[in-house]
Amino acid sequence: MNNKIFIHFLGAAGTVTGSKYLIETPEKKFLVDCGLFQGLKELRLLNWDYLPIDVSEIDFVLLTHGHLDHTGYLPRLVKSGFKGKIYGTSPTLDVAEIILKDSAKIQEEEAEQANRHGYSKHTPAKPLYDLKDVEKTIPHFTEIKTDEWVDFGNDIKVRYQTNGHIIGSCFIEIHIGEKKFVFSGDVGQENDLLMFPPKRPQEADVLFIESTYGDRLHPKEDIKEHLKKIILETIEKGGSLIIPSFAVERTQTLMYLIWQLRKSGALPDIPCIMDSPMGANVLEVFHKNREWHKLPIEDCDEMCEMFKVIRDFKETLACIATPYPKIIIAGSGMASGGRVLSYLQHYVGKPETTILLAGFQAEGTRGRKLQEGANEIKIYGKYYAVKARVEMISGISAHGDQKDLLNWMSEIKNTPKKIFIIHGEKQAADTFRVKIKDTYGWDCIIPKLYEIQEID
Repeated sequence: MNNKIFIHFLGAAGTVTGSKYLIETPEKKFLVDCGLFQGLKELRLLNWDYLPIDVSEIDFVLLTHGHLDHTGYLPRLVKSGFKGKIYGTSPTLDVAEIILKDSAKIQEEEAEQANRHGYSKHTPAKPLYDLKDVEKTIPHFTEIKTDEWVDFGNDIKVRYQTNGHIIGSCFIEIHIGEKKFVFSGDVGQENDLLMFPPKRPQEADVLFIESTYGDRLHPKEDIKEHLKKIILETIEKGGSLIIPSFAVERTQTLMYLIWQLRKSGALPDIPCIMDSPMGANVLEVFHKNREWHKLPIEDCDEMCEMFKVIRDFKETLACIATPYPKIIIAGSGMASGGRVLSYLQHYVGKPETTILLAGFQAEGTRGRKLQEGANEIKIYGKYYAVKARVEMISGISAHGDQKDLLNWMSEIKNTPKKIFIIHGEKQAADTFRVKIKDTYGWDCIIPKLYEIQEID
């Protein structure tokens, strides 16, 4: 009898984006995550390639959480012939719907811009998928509960357990016959401001562990004090603070910190703006799923009242035109798209401006270029000189650091037969490989993109 299982690494292998893993058993084929490649052009181009598998043969998809690099390829998958169910927790499916619609809208707008201004090599430029494709994807969404085993038939059982990171996020345990597979998803920090601490797996025969921050520790700084200092210094210069931010968890954390500073009297009464239709929708997900986060509902209400929430692009343009100092939180977090680009076009050339990067910046993104001190950045085919001050706060990342990742693995009682280090850039993954060996004595594999591993 053939009991072999094959793992196809279709994304986030040797890179930090595009999470996609196909598990092939003798009876079933299913994906864990279905993300979009972001960052470097050579990675983004992979989104346009056909997957090296027969999409119509995939039975179902399991989502760890709603971020674009874990869900963003779903409309393309459905468009390519996938007909099965897409499973995730209730908040994950809510977040995924918001993010996919936003992604489609941004792609449509960028294609329109490229066609209007003629800076694309393709005639005409087209989006990878559009809102109609997203509308065809949502009906596949199926909620799954946490902390209970769900029978998928053919000797496959699945259990979701919370792992911090963002609202709805989980690691996934999969029993296939006698073997237990564990996919970490993205592991959150132990002491996250909004999310509860991650639960930890107790056993794993095959472990898939993310390594976004596998080579570093988050700085031990007083984040609130650091944020206050940056804001006050910017205001003193008569400038505005622009924060490119991820709409899920990061935006809410930043809003909460700024609200706390204002409430304590540490900040003057200047306009605070959250310009992200997606971020506004995610706030509603926080309201709807109170049991998933630590943010008191009264604080959430007060925080939302303090911020002006912009949904319409005309309001964005009006906000940009105002000369007085303000704090602006706008998507996207790596400045790879979204409303923040309009603000950067206007403000990045002003020395009194501060741009605050508040999370991981993948290779090839504008955020990474700003972080590394680029003299200019390209937006919609045009170059803009960077004269603004660029600052970084890493302690509020939704990702756990190396210590958090090691702690997350600490309660595994057996020695896994195979450990795959995924979802990390090469240096981070390799540093983490050595650290796992030194800490637990376990050997690890760093798979390559499109590699197939046999589990027997």
